[in-house]
Amino acid sequence: MSSTVQHSSVSAELTSALLAAAEGSARELGLKISVTVVDGSGVLKGYLRMDGAPLMAEGASRKKALTAVGFGLSTGDEWHQFIKDDPILWCGAQQLDGFILLGGGVPLRIGGELVGAIGVSGGHYRHDEACARAALAAVGLEGGG
Repeated sequence: MSSTVQHSSVSAELTSALLAAAEGSARELGLKISVTVVDGSGVLKGYLRMDGAPLMAEGASRKKALTAVGFGLSTGDEWHQFIKDDPILWCGAQQLDGFILLGGGVPLRIGGELVGAIGVSGGHYRHDEACARAALAAVGLEGGG
């Protein structure tokens, strides 16, 4: 029986690239966002708040990242499809610490392994999703659940 588990994690260098790419996408869309990147355990790896980003975007971006990494599912449509027809799950999930059902949180996968997540908030959730996915595309990462 093994006593330890090895896992990969998003690096500081990759985190910086993700933050910069999300910010670049937001600038192209005319948005002011907050971006949170967490590792596979939900520990903060990096955070960026653009000047003028809404105050509530800070907490929302963190919750989006935590929800995405906590279940390996993108927040928004993917989570909604999973939860929408189950009233007990719908109500129960809303009570979980750090859970949020708004688009903009995407799990980060490398070689199929969950290594972290990115959460973006500050615009309409569809724009937040676009910024998160643009960040993943910019660094050549897999995303989604």
